[in-house]
Amino acid sequence: MAIGLSEEHEALRESVSGWAERNIPSEVVRAALAAEREERPAFWSGLADQGLLGLHIPEEYGGSGYGLLETAVAVEALGERVAPGPYVPTVLAGAVILASDGKAHAELLPGLADGTLTGAVALESALTGTRGEDGALTVGGTAEYVLGAALADVLVLPVATGEGEAWVAVDASAATVTPVASLDLTRSVAKVELDGATVPAGRILDGLSGSAVRDLAVILLGAEAAGLASWCVTAAAEYAKVRVQFGRPIGQFQGVKHKASRMLIALEQARATVWDAARAAADGGDEAAYAAAIAGVTAPDAAVHCAKDAVQIFGGIGYTYEHDVHLYYRRALTLRALLGASSEWAEKVAGLALGGVTRELEIELPEESAALRETIRAELAEIAKLEGMEQKRALAEAGYVMPHLPRPWGRDAKPLEQVLIFQELKAARIRLPQMIIGAWVVPSIATYGTPEQQQRFLPRTLSGELMWCQLFSEPGAGSDLASLQMRAERVEGGWKLNGQKIWTSVAHFAEWGICIARTSNEGSKHEGITYFLVDMKTPGVTVRPLTEMTGENLFNEVFFDDVFVPDDLVVGEVGQGWKVTRNTLSNERVSMGSGSGGTGASVPDLLGLVGRLGRELTAAERQEIAAVVCEAHSIAALGLRVTLKQLSGAEPGADASVRKLLSTSHTQHVSECAAGLLGAAASVAADMKLGDPGVWNRAVLASRAMTIYGGTTEVQLNIIAERMLGLPRDPEPGK
Repeated sequence: MAIGLSEEHEALRESVSGWAERNIPSEVVRAALAAEREERPAFWSGLADQGLLGLHIPEEYGGSGYGLLETAVAVEALGERVAPGPYVPTVLAGAVILASDGKAHAELLPGLADGTLTGAVALESALTGTRGEDGALTVGGTAEYVLGAALADVLVLPVATGEGEAWVAVDASAATVTPVASLDLTRSVAKVELDGATVPAGRILDGLSGSAVRDLAVILLGAEAAGLASWCVTAAAEYAKVRVQFGRPIGQFQGVKHKASRMLIALEQARATVWDAARAAADGGDEAAYAAAIAGVTAPDAAVHCAKDAVQIFGGIGYTYEHDVHLYYRRALTLRALLGASSEWAEKVAGLALGGVTRELEIELPEESAALRETIRAELAEIAKLEGMEQKRALAEAGYVMPHLPRPWGRDAKPLEQVLIFQELKAARIRLPQMIIGAWVVPSIATYGTPEQQQRFLPRTLSGELMWCQLFSEPGAGSDLASLQMRAERVEGGWKLNGQKIWTSVAHFAEWGICIARTSNEGSKHEGITYFLVDMKTPGVTVRPLTEMTGENLFNEVFFDDVFVPDDLVVGEVGQGWKVTRNTLSNERVSMGSGSGGTGASVPDLLGLVGRLGRELTAAERQEIAAVVCEAHSIAALGLRVTLKQLSGAEPGADASVRKLLSTSHTQHVSECAAGLLGAAASVAADMKLGDPGVWNRAVLASRAMTIYGGTTEVQLNIIAERMLGLPRDPEPGK
């Protein structure tokens, strides 16, 4: 999935990608490397003809009148081709001039939109200026390392004056521009020198600040970074499918799979954060700065990470000059160098977050949703008048507990209605019943259960009255559930179950359990499995609590000794229980990836702890806080992107899988950061009664489970590699 989500953005991306494939093949890129001097590429006029130079420029100045997000979509697509030439510097110059007070708009924006002018922006300089009586500036000094300056007609530069920083737009003919030997072989940087140049008042770009310009730069250069990362992920995965070593494709080795999956995760985080920064830019203010700073931490590092790991996957050929991957690595390194180290952006994130700035990622719903919202609001207002179990039963009966399910258990709600229900429940301060494991049980019984099973179990489960446990894992079958050994033998009227289950949450007080057992050894290991509903009070069921590292007892061992389960408690067909199991597991992993997992470790909690420390943070501590803030924001942005895709009727793509995986380790990172801040106080026992140290130590211990249960992180990385990147599946044991 690319930066843009809407149908219009996807169409724009496809158009730009198709045009670039025809006009910027590898041969064109290689020709730019071999040229003695940098020139406007032959495809420059084509960019203008396609309208790609002025996507963000208003129609009155010859542009298309869209916005920064549309430009980011195009920049990402061209970044995948590591396009040479001044495209990105020019659109950045246009964005910066457009953000100024307007004096230079009519003079410069039309030329930047139609390609008759090229531009470049210096993000920092040693230029100084003196203002004359007529308002003009006399400028002298140097700006080093200006991207695209060698081909620019217009230079946008920061100037230090007695009144503070000013930004100016200078004709390149008034400057001495000297190309330097650039790390990026396809697009140069240059040194710009001015010696007493006069900048008239009409070319002084009032209304700009250095931080605002850098925020614009991080959005557009961050979009290009995402494009670079995208090519690296795709190219490396395709190579890993066909490169054979030790008798099999290298993509079948877990080391390569996990590296490729981590690359995809970094890419999707970059896309999500740049996307949100582009959305926020239109509104300005602290939220826009916050979103841009997070993109500044995330996107350039993602490009470098993906490029260097692509080199590793390509191996020896990737290290050669003949392979294109080094061009992507060079450009990624250049972008990060020009934007500034991620530690600088992280310091900005920390400062804003600790100062109380955050960003609520809210969904803008269509106007036609108003009538449906009023209906939901009115129904919930009546339910809100009820109390206790009466209210919970009313919520279940009305389908509000799991609204996506078909009626009568849900409301058959499409994504839009689900969002509205969530918003209105929150507004009405109505808490849904706590179903725990039941939330994973209900969809499976609703899909595969008999009408009698549905009527017997679903109403009380949806209201939170019936407590369930999940009897899946065994001592020898953890993430590999299909290798289970528990036997179910046919007897008169039903089945007798024998064996052991482990890691069974809340089994010591659950009334019922969902259990899978092997009823046949014929066929593959996924065949011959049957899905049972087990009354936990049945003779022969023995539950032994396991003490976790927290000292608590949530998990259990459960032993089955000739436990009788009648035929009417088999869900689905005998021997076809794996289908039902997969339905349960998919709902389990959605739930696990959607919150803190009960550890209480969230970014707001962490920031609250900082406020109670009563001391200044070290630079290293601020960096660590910024890291978890950026991770939390990327997870939220990915979640919003998933929802928006579902609202449009499309499949979420990689966003959903990446978000789930990041969510499982996020609370670990938050709690570990908090423990580090506590210092010696973190040596106290992990006890909720001890205040901050105890709470956070419990979170440190408890959160270790989150990357294990529901499928370990390593298994999830395999799934991402195989399902999202198409890498070959692991070989069967012994093969």
